[in-house]
Amino acid sequence: MVNFSAMKHLPMLRPAAAALCAALAAPAAATTRAHPGQAEFVREVLAEAKTQRPGLTAAHVNRVLEDAVKQQGIIDAMTRPAEAKPWHQYRPIFITPQRISGGVKFWREHTGVLEPIAAEYGVPPELIVAIIGVETAYGGNTGRWRVVDALATLAFHYPPRAPYFRGELKRLLLIEDLLPQPLGEVKGSYAGAMGLGQFMPTSYATWAVDHDADGRIDLWNDFGDAFASVANYFVAHGWQPGQPVADPAIAAADARRIQPQGFEPVYAVGQLGAWGYAPATARHPDLQATLVRVDGAAGDEFWITYRNFFVVTRYNRSPLYALAVLQLAQEIAAARRAEVAAQ
Repeated sequence: MVNFSAMKHLPMLRPAAAALCAALAAPAAATTRAHPGQAEFVREVLAEAKTQRPGLTAAHVNRVLEDAVKQQGIIDAMTRPAEAKPWHQYRPIFITPQRISGGVKFWREHTGVLEPIAAEYGVPPELIVAIIGVETAYGGNTGRWRVVDALATLAFHYPPRAPYFRGELKRLLLIEDLLPQPLGEVKGSYAGAMGLGQFMPTSYATWAVDHDADGRIDLWNDFGDAFASVANYFVAHGWQPGQPVADPAIAAADARRIQPQGFEPVYAVGQLGAWGYAPATARHPDLQATLVRVDGAAGDEFWITYRNFFVVTRYNRSPLYALAVLQLAQEIAAARRAEVAAQ
């Protein structure tokens, strides 16, 4: 679950927009099978496994690690996240006619599963579709890298993020029995994110849902599991059904300069209005919100964002990601309504 420059703030992050990984080269041949600190890592895994996966053996963990290949391409990819782009370059990656029409088609094809799950969780179906659209182009690119290679490479050979990925590699070993494929066959993004919604192992273990109760959580091929998992993630992080996500802000010429820290809604809409920022859609003055500024094509672009925007940023800490998901969802919903009305 995806702004790499901000990953240090989130203990369960996955990379944004796995569709961008399609251009990466296929995994290369092994550069090493020996991982520094492997013995200590195995001891740590087994200590946690006593309560979380009894029966896991050192021999099995070592076999998995010895099979894991260090991939330089993964390390290279970590240095160029899409979220480093300004908004006016980031937005066109995801808000395209093809991505909108693809979302409508995806919704239409899976409406019988999608809409009941959306109603059950109180999360709009267009938001679930948009998350999957941004993350994997509706399943068109769920990742080309073996997840064990990705996580071992970053856990043992990428010092800037090693502690985080070390934890994710541990979690992968502990959830092996939940996965729909043998561990060595599971593929995902260059950061180890998995399935239609690109869940990292910790998110998989904590919020993924076995919707059909078959004893496996298949986020690649079981659309019920995938949709329910995305919706459950949002609910668990405080999604408020029926409440807004964000509005464009109309900024007065003399608007006060404010620089909120983070995306928590810490101001009242009325207070923002008094400072010169009015939402394009009328909102109750006591509604809690905050202000987000992005680099638009014509200069500063301001958004008044609410609790649900904060929830979307729990999926990925980048405001660019959250805005892209919101705008794609809005476009898909409008096109879907038009399609249904024409039938």
